[in-house]
Amino acid sequence: MNKVLRLSLVAALSAGMLTACGGTQVKRVDSNKEIALTDRWNDTDSQLVSKEMIGDMLSFPWIRDHKTANGGDKPTVIIQRVRNKSHEHIAADTFLNDLKRAIIRTGDARFIAAGAERDDIRSERSDQELNAKNAKEMGVEIAADFALSGSINSFVDQVDGSRVTTYQIDLKLINMESNEEVWNGQKKIKKFQEKSSYGW
Repeated sequence: MNKVLRLSLVAALSAGMLTACGGTQVKRVDSNKEIALTDRWNDTDSQLVSKEMIGDMLSFPWIRDHKTANGGDKPTVIIQRVRNKSHEHIAADTFLNDLKRAIIRTGDARFIAAGAERDDIRSERSDQELNAKNAKEMGVEIAADFALSGSINSFVDQVDGSRVTTYQIDLKLINMESNEEVWNGQKKIKKFQEKSSYGW
């Protein structure tokens, strides 16, 4: 009996040690806390860039000029495209959503749906016109006053085990009626990654 008990105990301890050495542990962390495992673009970069660039954009006189010329109405903005020209895959939709939230949060401007999202809304409105009692009218959309577009570029400099990655984000805001460029912003993020004795 004691021999069986000892063997069971040894087996249990061995299994525990193997799990501790080779197992995968997952734990929840604060979503606002940055955990940078590499020098790649991450969610913190997206949030910081969108917040700073939109803050800069809204400090320019285009909002004041628009309100003065339009009886105090807030300008409407549409995002055309932010192209990813960097060396890595960047979830552009996530960055665009961060841009939208940053603008909407200020309350200084309004957003107009664009692209596939706009097409989906139009399709739904058309369906309502046929099937809903209180359908919204076609042809009364709010036009965009300004169009936001830009690009994300990257530059990598590497020597031996050290690497510096620079991300450059360029955005511009164009007046839809006059084609005037009312704002042009740029933000750079530079990351340094050094190879440890254990590898990357």
